[in-house]
Amino acid sequence: MRKKVLDVAEDAFQARGYHASSIGDLMAAADVSGGALHHHFPTKKALALAVIDERVAAAVEETWIAPVLAAASAREGVRAVFEAVAAQLEQQGFVRGCPLNNLAHELSLADPDFRIALAGIFAGWRRAIADNLHADQQVGKD
Repeated sequence: MRKKVLDVAEDAFQARGYHASSIGDLMAAADVSGGALHHHFPTKKALALAVIDERVAAAVEETWIAPVLAAASAREGVRAVFEAVAAQLEQQGFVRGCPLNNLAHELSLADPDFRIALAGIFAGWRRAIADNLHADQQVGKD
C-alpha cells in the first residue's frame, strides 16, 4: 500500500505539482482510505518528503549521477546523460519536466525541510560531476 501511495503521489506531483495535488485526490487515485494513507504518511508534507527522498533522489541517481560516474570521462558521462534523456523524451513523445527541478521550483521557498531535502539531491549531483572532472584533471583529460 505504501508503494502504491508513493507511486500515485510521485506521478501527481510531477504532473500537477504538490500544491495542486490534494490528499483527497491522492487517496482516490491510490484507492486507499484516509486512515491507511495517514498510517504511512501522517501529513502531506511527510508524503512529499518520502517522494523526494525515495523516488526523486533515486531517479537523479539513476539518470544523472551513476552514468556520469561510470563514464570514462566527465565529458562522456554528461554526453551520455543528455543522449539518454533525449532518447527517453523521444520515446515518451511529451515533456513533463524534471521531477527534481519541478519540485525545487515549487517547494524550495515554501518550507526549510523541502529546501534541505532538495538541496541534498542537487549537492550529490554536483559532487558526482565535480569528482569526475577532478579525476579527469588528475590524468590530463580534457
